Amino acid sequence: MILISHRGNFDGPDPKSENNPVQINSIMRGGFHCEVDVWYINGHFMLGHDAPTYTVKQRFLENEKLWCHAKTLSALEKMLNNKKIHCFWHQKDDFTITSKGYIWTFPEKPICQKSIIVSLGRKAYGCECHGVCTDYLPITF
Repeated sequence: MILISHRGNFDGPDPKSENNPVQINSIMRGGFHCEVDVWYINGHFMLGHDAPTYTVKQRFLENEKLWCHAKTLSALEKMLNNKKIHCFWHQKDDFTITSKGYIWTFPEKPICQKSIIVSLGRKAYGCECHGVCTDYLPITF
């Protein structure tokens, strides 16, 4: 089972450090995967949830532990052109398919063995999934 930090969070939501490349690298060094919010503005990749905040190089996104959530169509298009970047787009849909064929699943929706579930709390239900994205690591089942 893959454990994925939501925006680099470890012990609950923390807007001050979310999507910060330093925090994300720390999470990945700890052995976890990380979901990040990616923008593509004026020829540059940027991380940030509500707005582009941190500029990163394309090669930063080419990490097998990153799950890149495109925030704009241009970010999705640019990332899909690079097979080393694992990316997806979603807003309020129940499910979306990632570029590597996983099913990114909104909270409390049906799951399968290819599902990555988004868990907003400290406990995840439905262990028959491929992974869990959460603000709380490690998570209990």
